[in-house]
Amino acid sequence: MDDASVLSPDERLAALIQDRASRPMIPAEGALETLHIGDDELPWMEIGGGSALQMLHVDLNQGLWISKTRLPPGTQVPTHYHTGLVFAVTLKGTWHYLESPEAVNRPGSYLFEPAGSRHTLVTPADATEDMVTWFAIYGANINLDEDGKPTAVVDAKAALDLYRDYCDALGFDYSKLIVNGE
Repeated sequence: MDDASVLSPDERLAALIQDRASRPMIPAEGALETLHIGDDELPWMEIGGGSALQMLHVDLNQGLWISKTRLPPGTQVPTHYHTGLVFAVTLKGTWHYLESPEAVNRPGSYLFEPAGSRHTLVTPADATEDMVTWFAIYGANINLDEDGKPTAVVDAKAALDLYRDYCDALGFDYSKLIVNGE
């Protein structure tokens, strides 16, 4: 017979509380180290027309990809939607969605996109600088044609493979890229 079976429920609860209270609130050992990527420590993948993407972090377990996107003035991205949530913070320049031109993203702006939100990203033709925005994307990006039919699907794994293949082809170092789930 173990000690717990001779204790009353109140005594077992008191022992549990005492045990939990004796544990440190801040891990003293076994904590993971933080990872840092400097602004110029990962290459930008050129995607045409002066547009580029800098992959920062991919979590294949969560279907998450985090990147910075750079678009020159007068750029229009294909209409698309995401199968998961998207979070965005504008770092430089301006942009908006054709579907909501009154909501202009400027440096410091935060944008939340619910899954399934359909939109067409544009940068103003009269802008004086490139737009640079940090995006955290869950799930897949589904590009659509004029009839609303899918033309391309990019998820975290596809984005990671494309970025690595691009860097490998050009001899770029992407060793600082954070990848979970491999």
